Amino acid sequence: MLLELAGNRRVLFIGGKGGVGKTTVSAATALAQAQAGRRVLLVSTDPAHNLGHLWGRPVGPRPVSLAEGLDGLELDPQTAVEQHLSEVGAALRKLMPAHLAGEVDKHMSLSRDAPGMHEAALLERIAETVDNGLHDYDLLVFDTAPSGHTARLMALPEMMAAWTEGLMRRRERSAGFGAVLRNLGGDDRGFGESLLGREPGDSPEDRDSQVRRLLDRRRHRFTQLREVLGDANRCAFIIVLAAERLPVLESIELHAQLQRSGVDVAALVVNKRSPADAGAFLAERRVQEESYLDELRLVLGHLPIQQLPLLASDVQGPPALQAFAELLAARS
Repeated sequence: MLLELAGNRRVLFIGGKGGVGKTTVSAATALAQAQAGRRVLLVSTDPAHNLGHLWGRPVGPRPVSLAEGLDGLELDPQTAVEQHLSEVGAALRKLMPAHLAGEVDKHMSLSRDAPGMHEAALLERIAETVDNGLHDYDLLVFDTAPSGHTARLMALPEMMAAWTEGLMRRRERSAGFGAVLRNLGGDDRGFGESLLGREPGDSPEDRDSQVRRLLDRRRHRFTQLREVLGDANRCAFIIVLAAERLPVLESIELHAQLQRSGVDVAALVVNKRSPADAGAFLAERRVQEESYLDELRLVLGHLPIQQLPLLASDVQGPPALQAFAELLAARS
């Protein structure tokens, strides 16, 4: 079921409560798709990255080869914040008088820990990865952070696109007013060149072009990400959970939040199911798990559910991932 869904999509987000096996399911899905002949990029957006531990090799912010046809990378939120602040700071310096550069730097420093900054910065890196990745890969698989963080992240593209669009409109009005002053023969330095921080040898047209390119790029990326997330034919969100009370309740809430954000939830993967034929203790636990899954089906019974067994050992390293990918195929 999961592999069939992945085979019909270009972008797959895999999320759920922490500790339910999202990274293992993501990595095995990506590996299976690569072995099916697709070019796949596996991306971790979780601050507590596990891809390197899972694959037994270093994985960082640039794509590295994990297997034939499969690359992986980890988006570091702190690095994303620094890059985001650097780009925004450079744009602000274009918009402000040169003598206020210190104030811009102070504002950027205070913004580093502002509420929502990490999410906004990470979203921009995700948008950039989708923008570039759709050209270079057949499938992008995102191993996301725990439920609450991911739900907030999925709601941001609409807001960020609208915010950037507003900046574009205000920028156009400001540029238009400056042009009127220049055409009238007036000096717009009090409102235009001085306010916009003209640099030596930097004409208003050059400065406007640089700022416009930055805003255009951000608008394109956020708009495209919003379109991809809302296109059920290209993108799907898979919720991974354990058959326990809190993961079931959290998965139901995550589904509702994603639906409100316009994100298609295509299926549920119930991981680490206790066997029914391995002694009284595990059999009793499986009965309890079944009661929780009955609650899940009552609310989300319209979604396909794939169940995976509790394994005797941790999944770590390429051979174990290969075995897990085969288990995914067998249980489809």
